Amino acid sequence: MLSKAAGNLQRVKDNWNADPAALRSALRFNQQIWTVLVSSVTRADSPLPVELRQNVANLGVFILGQTVELELNPQQAKLDTLININRELSVGLSSVKDAA
Repeated sequence: MLSKAAGNLQRVKDNWNADPAALRSALRFNQQIWTVLVSSVTRADSPLPVELRQNVANLGVFILGQTVELELNPQQAKLDTLININRELSVGLSSVKDAA
């Protein structure tokens, strides 16, 4: 899902002037993914190590803040941060999943 969110955001960035509603839609989807992710890692019964849980939660807070900022003040270049974090975490999670 993170890679799908990154793809949505990348399409918005690549076609910045084409569809103003696309930005809001992509940001909402990203927000939903990160809300679920943060909720999952902050649950008391999460099987992840505490340090990893804290790192993902902190990253989630940052992502959600950036999402709100982009909704209020859209800037094409600021999408890069969200895109890159989503892609990197998606790759990292895939490698952990493949190793298991």
